[in-house]
Amino acid sequence: MRRLFAVCQKELQAYLWTPTTYFALAVYMLLTGLLFYTNFVMYQPSILDYRLVLGDTLSMLVFVVPLLTMRLVAEEFRQGTDELLLTSPVSVTEIMIGKFLASLGMLLILVLCSLAYPVVMSFYGSLDWTLVFTSVIGLFMLGAAMMAIGLFASTLSQHQMMSAVVSFILLLVFWMLDSFGGQTGASAALQQWLEPFSLTARFDSFTKGLLNGADVMYYVTVAALFLLFSIQVVERKRWR
Repeated sequence: MRRLFAVCQKELQAYLWTPTTYFALAVYMLLTGLLFYTNFVMYQPSILDYRLVLGDTLSMLVFVVPLLTMRLVAEEFRQGTDELLLTSPVSVTEIMIGKFLASLGMLLILVLCSLAYPVVMSFYGSLDWTLVFTSVIGLFMLGAAMMAIGLFASTLSQHQMMSAVVSFILLLVFWMLDSFGGQTGASAALQQWLEPFSLTARFDSFTKGLLNGADVMYYVTVAALFLLFSIQVVERKRWR
């Protein structure tokens, strides 16, 4: 456990020294701030509903998560430091979980930054804080699943940009699964079958003030599966 947290601490420090981190955070805050201004200040100042702001800002994660996860493993491959890591006493599982926890640390910062919007809205009247609370939990769980997908993409290449592109494509596919059938003309049955696997469809219950066990388990399962895939990819490289 101590080695796992040492890896996590090292990755968090790496995040702080990487310009891409600040770029990703700046892009997220700029775009979500713009959406907040457009959706609340300009058009709906009389409606105090956090969901009106949150719905549009969620999609920003599809762009920001690849930027935050692309270097996690790809940079180790590029610099050749993966050999040092893989021959150290730290297991691959500890390394990957440590990196994933570090990415969750960055996600937590994003979620805390997002809380600025309901706080501002509360100055204009009474806000449903139960709904805000469940929405924030949902935002963190959704982001955690996306971070795990981004970590997996980072194990597939030594080039950060390539990892970011793969991550973006994977996230986009999972994001749009519930509308895939409609956009391709596939049958309604196919769309109905795919919908439960969509990242966005599972988020709805959180915005209704509910903590649905099935939706929580979905995000936990996606995160665990892609973390497992990441470990398997790196393990395979270790024994080559």
